[in-house]
Order: sequence, then C-alpha cells, then structure tokens
Amino acid sequence: MPTKTVEKPQEIYLIKVTLLGTDPPIWRRLLVPADLNLEQLHHVLQLAMGWDDSHLHEFRIGGQRFGKADPMETFFGGPQTAGERTARLFNVLGRVRAKAVYTYDFGDSWEHEVVVEKRLAPKPGQAYPACLAGERHGPPEDRGGIYGFYDLLEAIADPEHERHDEFIEWVGDEFDPAAFSVDEVNQRLEPMQRRQKKIDTGKK
Repeated sequence: MPTKTVEKPQEIYLIKVTLLGTDPPIWRRLLVPADLNLEQLHHVLQLAMGWDDSHLHEFRIGGQRFGKADPMETFFGGPQTAGERTARLFNVLGRVRAKAVYTYDFGDSWEHEVVVEKRLAPKPGQAYPACLAGERHGPPEDRGGIYGFYDLLEAIADPEHERHDEFIEWVGDEFDPAAFSVDEVNQRLEPMQRRQKKIDTGKK
C-alpha cells in the first residue's frame, strides 16, 4: 500500500519591528511565514509601517547586506550585497532573538530593528502575514529622517509655530501621530496573505 505523504506545517515567526530613534517608539508586532524571502519581508514591512515603497532599501544581518546588488560594487571591489530574493527567513533569521536592521530611503535613513521573538506552529485557517499589535503612526515620506519628523511634530502641535500652517497643509488636518489600527494594517496586508491549510497527519 503506498505511503501517504504528510505535509509538514510551515513554521511562523513572531517578529517585532521598531523604527529606531523614535520616542515614544513606533513599532509593530507581526506574524510572518518562515519561508518568506527578504524581498517579501520588505513588502510586509512597508505595509505594516505605512511607507509607500518609493525609495531604495536594504537589510543588514550580522556583517552581510541584502538588497538589490549594485554592479559598481564588483567594479570597486567593495563588500558585496547579497540578493534578497534567495535569502529566506529560516536561513538568515532562523533563531529566536535573531536581529536584522532594515533601512528604507537612504536619504532619510529610516532604520528599523527586526527581532525574531518566537517560532510558532501555524494555526489552521489563520492568514499570514498578520499584524498583532503596534503603536503610533509611521512618519510621512520624505520628511528628512528622524530629526525632520520631530520638527514636523513640534510644528503641527503648536499653532503659533512659524511653519504650523505649512506642515498642516502638507500632512493634512487628520494626521494623528498617536493613531494606530491593527485592522488597517491587516487590510493592507491582505493581498499578501495566504491561509494556512489544515494539515493531514494521516492519523485515524
């Protein structure tokens, strides 16, 4: 009698992503499949933090950089950027407390710490990736990095500030730096989500 093939459940990582330099911190806690590659994780982080993916990015894990390789690196003999499409999480962040630094927009230099907090078994019917928690609205794009972002917050909080009206017009009257919604993040993640199928163990 032929042996029935049993599908192995795909492990899920619980990760925390924190935008470095923010106080109080801007952070998200996410569930992501361990077989995502770094390019896919990049898209998850963009959606979770509220960025619009209009700038370059890279990951740093240990002493290795991952991203889109620059042909000039080879020409000048500098450190090589490894391809992010072939780097899967279970290979490069395969242990609890493993860390990466994800940098978005090399001009503004938004640096995010990514930490693996737990390795979990998937739940049947659960859609991944998913956001579990977080705090505070992400910065607007092209704001000049952390210092520019806090200059913006100071100006919009003070009606007497000389740039108050300018910045309010730029970010809109409804911008609330303290606002955060798990549901909104999961709505943005929905196009990337895949549901975990019920695993048939072969047991009767």
